[in-house]
Parts: sequence; C-alpha cells; structure tokens
Amino acid sequence: MPCDENSPVAVLDRASILLEAFDEDERLTLSDLSRRTGLPASSTHRMLGQLVRLTWLQREGHTYRLGRKIFELGSLALHHDRLHSVAQPVLYQLHATTGLVVHLAVPVGADVLYLDKVGGSFAVRLPTRAGGRLPAASTAIGKTLMAELDPTAALTPPRSTPNTIVDPVRLRREYADIRNRGIAHDRNEAVLGVSCVGAAIIKGRSPIGAISVTGPTGTFDPMAVSVPVRLAVATIRNRLSGN
Repeated sequence: MPCDENSPVAVLDRASILLEAFDEDERLTLSDLSRRTGLPASSTHRMLGQLVRLTWLQREGHTYRLGRKIFELGSLALHHDRLHSVAQPVLYQLHATTGLVVHLAVPVGADVLYLDKVGGSFAVRLPTRAGGRLPAASTAIGKTLMAELDPTAALTPPRSTPNTIVDPVRLRREYADIRNRGIAHDRNEAVLGVSCVGAAIIKGRSPIGAISVTGPTGTFDPMAVSVPVRLAVATIRNRLSGN
C-alpha cells in the first residue's frame, strides 16, 4: 500500500533526504536541492519553508544552509565526539587548577559553538551553554579561532557590550597580535564584568577547537591563567595525536 505523502513517515523521509543533500556543499539553492534529491520543486520549496521555520535550515537570499538546530542537536551526541571526549578530563583539571569557568568550543561561521562548560557558581552568570552560540569576535575563545581561520569572517560583529571591538582595523590588529602571542584576551567584551583568556587547539595547521578560562574582571589575572591554558591546549593536542 503506497504511503501517504503527508504522513509523518513520508515527511521525515523528505526532510532527511533534503538535509543529507548538504553533505558536500555548504549552500544550495532550491534548484540544486530539487535536482539532487529528485523531489518536485514545489514539494522541495514547501519542505524548505518548514525546515527554515524549525531552524533546521537557514535561508540566505536564494540559498539555504544548515541551521542552528542541527548544531544544537549535534551537541547532544558529544560523547561520540573525539575532541570532546579527549578534552573533557583536561577541562576539569584546568577548572580545578584555576578555580574558574572553563569552556570548549568549535567555530561555526562567524560564531563559536560551545561543546562544554565546566565551572562553579560563577558559571550561572555567563550566557554560555553546551550547544549554545556566541559571536566569535566578542569572545576570547572565538577570537583565537578567527585569528587562525579567516579573520574576515568576523570583522563586523554585533556590539555585545560597549567594550566589544567592532572596528575592522582594530580587529585585524587584534587577530595579528593573537597569532603572535598564541593566546587571546577578552575584557568585558562579551559580558560586562567578565574576562577571559583563550587558546586554539591546532591539529596539523588548522584549529579544530579552542578552550578558554573565564572569571570576574575584578579578580581575573590574565597573566596567571595564560600558562595553565597553554598547558591544557598542549595536553589536548598531544592526546589527540596519540589516539
């Protein structure tokens, strides 16, 4: 007996086919998707609208790309993620050493996607969570990634606080300094009263993620936490190479 095209199974099948079409390209048009999936253009257009409303996809002009929900759901499967499984014990050790909040994140366009957050009572003051995103250019953990990837991808960030660096010239200078230092700083740029130090986890020649240590600006000593952050990054990198 043929399946009703509006049944839940049929709808899920079409949604799965459309999402899987993005396995090689970041952005696709309606025509691209209809051709790749073999679905009629009208059905494809209707399904794309539903997926955009659900944030499974994001529309940019005439193209579509994977949306926020995909990355959020992916964070729920972190125990299958090699970077996370290797980094997690190091994050807890770094938190024990510094007494501060520790984050692990990966780049997603001009944002960072947080994979883990370890910390005490101060952690509840921070707008970060596993599966959440923030503009990369306003955070130490994001700036250290952008400096190694494509700095131009985050040269026009939203102003999160009055201290956020939004001038492209200053940001380029900031990214150059980060590449020279190997470490990034954020003082009241993402959240007032909050400062961070971050460093990228480099594998080969590319950053695959980054960690940061975060605390209250009034008592935060960036020089004191820079060494533990560098050691944590080196430990993660070595363990990834040894696996």
